[in-house]
Amino acid sequence: MKKLVLFTVLVAALLVAIVVLTNQAKDKDIALDSHPSTEGQPLLGDEDAPVSVVEFGDFKCPACKAWGERIYPQLKEDFIDTGKANLSYVNVLFHGQESTLAALAAESVFKNDPDSYWAFQKALFDEQPEQDHDAAWITVDKLVEVAGNTTGMDVDQLRKEIDGETFRKQLEEDNTLVEEFKIESTPTVIISGVKLDDPYDYERIRSLIEEGQD
Repeated sequence: MKKLVLFTVLVAALLVAIVVLTNQAKDKDIALDSHPSTEGQPLLGDEDAPVSVVEFGDFKCPACKAWGERIYPQLKEDFIDTGKANLSYVNVLFHGQESTLAALAAESVFKNDPDSYWAFQKALFDEQPEQDHDAAWITVDKLVEVAGNTTGMDVDQLRKEIDGETFRKQLEEDNTLVEEFKIESTPTVIISGVKLDDPYDYERIRSLIEEGQD
């Protein structure tokens, strides 16, 4: 009987701890006045899904790569593939010229071969060096190489559009969103107008998406 009582007490304490941690996560999240517009942005999943997830990311950012490896696969399986949510990506240019080159290339792929965009994005993040993250690794040649392996796009056209900054306007529009929603770090994840304090907290992500199904 004593063991049963002890077990019951431990279970209750665990439930209380879960509630406290969940409430702490909610307290740190920021409820925004609006949700970022996803018009003209790369979008994965059903356009009419009831919940919109927006990732503000930088191809030069190691934390964004980690989010793509640790959170994205489960998010896709649980909610994007099931039509419960969609995912959009907004370019952030916190790391200077390399970030800009990568974003220009990604926008070119998105406009010319949209079905290959997400494969290109993943492959480009995979090219990040494991150790020296500050090393200059994003070059036009590297971007053309990745596109050649993941898309059906004419790589000569891609090179021309990167060099000519063909999609500079889209990057400026992305920067407007970065400023409007006060993005200060990457990745920043916003779900239906809620900016997450911890973009790696999958249980919080799950909770927000499930709340959006109501």
